Amino acid sequence: MNFAAQLFYSSYLSERLERLYSPRLALKDSEENDPFWQREELHLGPRQPGVSYKCGPISNGTAGRRPTLIEPERLKDFGEEELVNGDVRIYDTKVVGSPEIMLMDPPKTRRVSEFRAVPRPVFQYLRFEDISAAAFRIQTGIQKTPCTYSRLSKQYGMEIYLKKEHLHYTGSVKERGVLYLLTSLTQDQQRKGVIVATDCNFSMAVAHHAVELKIPVFVIMPSCCSSPRLRIYRDYGAMVISYGSTGHDSQNHARHLATENGYLYLEEDESAAYLAGLGTVGMEIYEQVSKLDAVIVPAAGQYGLLAGTAAAMKHLNSKILVIGIEPEGFPLLLQSLKTDGPVKAMRSNPNKKLYGDLMERSLGVNTFQLAKKLVDKVITVSEEDSLVAMLRYQEFERSTVDTEGAMGLAAILAGHLPELKGKRVAVVVSSANMELELVRQCMDRALVLDDRVSKFSVQLGEWPGDMAKLLDTLSREDVRLLDVCHRRQGDKSDLFKAKVECVVETRDRTQSTQLRKTLSERYPSVCWLDR
Repeated sequence: MNFAAQLFYSSYLSERLERLYSPRLALKDSEENDPFWQREELHLGPRQPGVSYKCGPISNGTAGRRPTLIEPERLKDFGEEELVNGDVRIYDTKVVGSPEIMLMDPPKTRRVSEFRAVPRPVFQYLRFEDISAAAFRIQTGIQKTPCTYSRLSKQYGMEIYLKKEHLHYTGSVKERGVLYLLTSLTQDQQRKGVIVATDCNFSMAVAHHAVELKIPVFVIMPSCCSSPRLRIYRDYGAMVISYGSTGHDSQNHARHLATENGYLYLEEDESAAYLAGLGTVGMEIYEQVSKLDAVIVPAAGQYGLLAGTAAAMKHLNSKILVIGIEPEGFPLLLQSLKTDGPVKAMRSNPNKKLYGDLMERSLGVNTFQLAKKLVDKVITVSEEDSLVAMLRYQEFERSTVDTEGAMGLAAILAGHLPELKGKRVAVVVSSANMELELVRQCMDRALVLDDRVSKFSVQLGEWPGDMAKLLDTLSREDVRLLDVCHRRQGDKSDLFKAKVECVVETRDRTQSTQLRKTLSERYPSVCWLDR
C-alpha cells in the first residue's frame, strides 16, 4: 500500500471513531453534504433504487435512521436494535420498575380456646401391643394352659373358672415373663450367659428356659438350700454353685461373678419385657372365657402378674373387674395404695415357709402406677384361708398348689367378695412349687382349720369294756380315729379313772358338730382341746 492510500485510510478511521463516540458531532456532520460518503465504491450492501444513502434528519434517535450496510438476514446475529456498520449504535431503553411486593392475607381471627395447648399422650410403660408381641414370640415355648369350670362353683354361688398356670413345666406362671425376657436379650448377652441367686419360681424358670435357648446359666445358692431344690436346678441343666450361708451372701457373690465374667445378673423386677410376658395370661383368659365379669389375680411376690393381666384385660374390656389378692401378713400393695406411693420398707413377718422370700420383694414405681390405674380392688387373705383353699384344690380339683397359687380361691372361700355372687369369675392359679413334707404339714393344718380333725379328752373308769364302749361310739358316728392315748396315771382325786385322748377325722363340719353333741351327752367329762 502506498503512502497516499495509507493516509486516506487513517483519516477515514479517525473520522469514523470520532463520529461513533461523539453523537453531537455525528449530528452536525450529518447535515453537511460530504461527497466522500456518497461514493458508490464505499457501499458494501446492495443498492436499493430510489433510496439515498444520505442520512435524513434525526429525531430522538429513531427518525431518519440510515440503513445498515449489513445484509438484513444477518441482523438476527447481532440483534435488531444494534447497527454495527452504521454511524450510530442505537438502543431502546426500557424502564424497569422495582419488583411488585405481594402482601400476605391477614391472619384469620381465632378464638382463645383454639390457643390452648393440646395435651400430649401419656407415656404408657406397658402397652397392649407389647403384650400381643410377647404372646406371639413365646407361643412356641409356652403351652396354653387350660381355664376350666370348677366344681366349687355351685358351692359358692358363682361361676368359677380356674386358669391353671401351675401346669407349666416349672410349675409357675413366671415362665411367660422369663421366656420373653430371655428372647429379648442381645446375641452378645445370650452368648455370655446369665446368672441368678435366689431360690424362687423366677430362678427356676430362668434355669429351664435358658438351657432350652442354649444360653449358659449359673445358679448361686446358699448352703441352707435343700438338696431336693438343688437337684431340680441341676436336672434343668444349670450350673449350680453353693456359696455363703444366707441369701444375701449368694446374691453378692453372683453380682461379683457377673461383673468379672460379663454375665447378666437377672432378678425379678419390673422390666417391660418381663411384664409383657406375664400379661399374656390376661389375653388367654379373655379368649377362653366369654362374657367374663371379673378376674382374681394373686399379688404376693408377683405384682408384675397383676399389673400385666390388668393391662391386657382393661384394653380388651374395661368393664371386667381386676381384683388383686395379697397375704394378710405382707400387704405391700395395699399399704402402698393407702400412702399413694410404693412402700420401700414393710414392717411385717410373714411365714417364709409358705410365702417364700416376700420380705425381699419390693414394689416398683411403674408396677405401682399400673396397679393404681388398672386394678379395681385389692384385698388380703389370712394364712388359714389359704391353707383351706389348698385343701379344696386337693379335694375338688385333684391338684396340689402352694399358698400363693391358692390365694385367689381363698378370697372366695373367706367371703371377701360377696359382690361376685352370680357372676362369671376367672381365678388365676399362679404356682404349685412346694416341697412334699411342707405340703403334708399344710394339709394336716388345713384339716384342723376346716373342723375336719378334732382332738378331745375324756375320763374313763377302770371297769372292763369302758374303752370299747368309747370306740364303739366313734364307730357308730362313722368317724376315723387317727390317734389314741390311754393314760392311767391321773390326778390324786381320780385314782380309779384313766384319761383318754383321741384324734378323730370327720367328713365335714356337720359331722363334727354331731360328734360333739353325742360325746357331750354320753361323757360329761369330755373336753375338746384347742387347735
